[in-house]
Amino acid sequence: MDLSSLRIALFSGNYNFVKDGANQALNRLVGYLLRQGAAVRVYSPTTDHPAFPATGDLVSVPSVPLPGREEYRFAFGIMPAAKRDLRRFAPNIVHVSAPEMLGHRAVSWARWHDLPIVASVHTRFETYPRYYNLAFLEPVMLAILRRFYRRCDALVAPSDSFAQILREQRMNYDIGIWSRGLDHELWNPGRRDLEWRRAQGIADDEVVIGFLGRIVMEKGLDVFAEAVERLTQKHIKHRVLIVGEGPARDWFQRRLPDAVFTGFQMGPDLARAVAGMDIFLNPSVTETFGNVSLESMACGIPVVAARAAGSEDIVQDGVTGLLVRPGAIEGYANALARLATDHDFRARMGQAGIAEAAKYEWDRINAAVAETYLRVIRNRQTRL
Repeated sequence: MDLSSLRIALFSGNYNFVKDGANQALNRLVGYLLRQGAAVRVYSPTTDHPAFPATGDLVSVPSVPLPGREEYRFAFGIMPAAKRDLRRFAPNIVHVSAPEMLGHRAVSWARWHDLPIVASVHTRFETYPRYYNLAFLEPVMLAILRRFYRRCDALVAPSDSFAQILREQRMNYDIGIWSRGLDHELWNPGRRDLEWRRAQGIADDEVVIGFLGRIVMEKGLDVFAEAVERLTQKHIKHRVLIVGEGPARDWFQRRLPDAVFTGFQMGPDLARAVAGMDIFLNPSVTETFGNVSLESMACGIPVVAARAAGSEDIVQDGVTGLLVRPGAIEGYANALARLATDHDFRARMGQAGIAEAAKYEWDRINAAVAETYLRVIRNRQTRL
């Protein structure tokens, strides 16, 4: 069996209606599979105004806006029209990318039809309740996730450290690595544009501390703001650049009233904004890989990040950036202070980051997922 024999039904809770690292990775995977001759059918909620064009054939499943987070949508499951489409498509493997209702129903459908299932794990869902004063729900979330992932034949995780967490949580015992790649034509130091920085009110000699991502509390916004405030108390000059949009923007702006907020950016504009930073601060502990850290490194920007799953696989402490114990405000402030006051240190880390980021190529990385598909199909056939 080769890649051209694959018929993959991919279920996603958000394939292209909100732009984030997970769904961009899924679209790149589908593009790679299609180029190899595989057949792919994607089942996901859709909107009239998606964030970017979908790669491949996209089948819309009925959904409603998620209460409190209306930019996301909740799918009810696999409705009759989608089931008829699945029968016509006749997949030989199912890929689920999120443990929400659609994903649970897809796993049940695949098991009923005796099809192998691969799940990709994109974020630490069990940590989300703690950011909304619901930490008591974390054990319940873990139990639900464990049931979901143990009904799958194999998992693919973005990093070794996160794969180990999944093993320790007993989510599954067949866990491979689906890392992330980069478009090096987009992400590179040449995107730095001093004229653009000046247009944002940033002087050439000001050290810019940047944030990139959806502006939601689970990205560690409170830690980011407190670390920057501590840096101000140390009387270390800096500017803050926030790139992105999200429901917590008003809160973030109140905490950082002097920061520059660019709003949502994409493509070359996004790369220009990142390359316009001098230090990238990523205190999130919910990331399983940290695309934003890798993109910053590719632009020659040293990273200060949480010593947590994802970041510690990408950032070499003391080489391409500095890792800090999660939540250690003083530790973040000290790391920022060191980089902000030592130009040569920043430059050395930036060059090391460029060299490290050059290793991440999408086709090689996506081939690992395709091999996982083939392996679980062979294993299922062997058991029959």
